[in-house]
Amino acid sequence: MDINNKTRIHWSCRRGMRELDIAIMPFFENDYDGLSDGDKQTFVRLLAFEDPQLFRWLMNQATPEDAELERMIKMIQKKNAERRSLA
Repeated sequence: MDINNKTRIHWSCRRGMRELDIAIMPFFENDYDGLSDGDKQTFVRLLAFEDPQLFRWLMNQATPEDAELERMIKMIQKKNAERRSLA
């Protein structure tokens, strides 16, 4: 998927699990534009995984073997935690 096709990426962010929508959509809407092209590619690559796997990673039930995916998961978690603390 092209990292500049925000419409398609936005659609891919919409998941079948509410918990994933709550984690992924705010990150995309608030932080995606500020990512480097490499991080955008990692984020798009992350979206290719199935919902159960993403859920396990985002809920700290498992860790991706790929270091870049693990870094992206931690970035999503950190940014979302920062937003919650400001609310």
